[in-house]
Amino acid sequence: MILLEINNRIIEETLTVKYKNALASLKPESIDVTVADFDGVLFHISNINGDKTKVRVSISLKFYKQLEEHGADELLKRVYGPLLIEPESGYNVSVLLDLENIPDDWEDVVKKVGLLKRNCFASVFECYFRLQEDGDVSKKRAVINYRQDETLYVEAQQDRVTVVFSTVFRHEDDMVIGKVFMQELKEGRRASHTAPQVLFSHREPPLELMDTDAKVGENISYVTFVLFPRHTCSEARDNTIDLLHMFRDYLHYHIKCSKVYVHSRMRAKAGDLLKVLNRARPQNTTRPAERKTITGRTFVRRD
Repeated sequence: MILLEINNRIIEETLTVKYKNALASLKPESIDVTVADFDGVLFHISNINGDKTKVRVSISLKFYKQLEEHGADELLKRVYGPLLIEPESGYNVSVLLDLENIPDDWEDVVKKVGLLKRNCFASVFECYFRLQEDGDVSKKRAVINYRQDETLYVEAQQDRVTVVFSTVFRHEDDMVIGKVFMQELKEGRRASHTAPQVLFSHREPPLELMDTDAKVGENISYVTFVLFPRHTCSEARDNTIDLLHMFRDYLHYHIKCSKVYVHSRMRAKAGDLLKVLNRARPQNTTRPAERKTITGRTFVRRD
């Protein structure tokens, strides 16, 4: 299985080019680029007031207000510090890179900016991981509407953190492949005893969400991760967040890859069958003799 990158490669490559050109004393060029990411997220790379040496990177998340309730602003201040500026109009977070004052660790800065979406998303997980670690389970369950008709639920309990993804399968065949995929995830605990427990429910929400307005339907499924302290401790926390925040995209990406693989095998098999049929077609090996009319024209007599 392919693990999707948690960073935005286009952002990183664009900023790397900008820094390298500045280090080579090349004339700076203006930039105005909009980049789309998963979950309806948009990035905007631009200059401020026409100053080509000031590169602003902004991000827009439709669900950022819900992340703010769980400490998104504080986490971004901790990670980006002085890079943060007043958000660009229409965007939630902006960072500013000064090409006239390049830090020694500019490569690390580029990587951090490429992880802007991940770090926004991380706030809700960090919040509830800390609550479970401190034994404070009084806070209400977090509800993040990260996509249209799809929701993320996070809840801290005394001995675990429960993360539930709701996802919508737009096509019936997606549901069939998705069930197989989820069965493999459930079986993953046999290969590794340290893997988290994964539960899958179709049509109806799991028991943890029975008291909520979670949606019910033929094309709706819920995936539950039961995370224990070994998954949420400070040593494993970052890796857990990296995997969790990309799970929905990981699931649907591999469903589409599976469909492409099945279709390619079907086309190849159909091509092989056509070759067999063509070889089985009877061939007329005797060529009819040509005849001539009294005027000298030739013709072939068909019996």
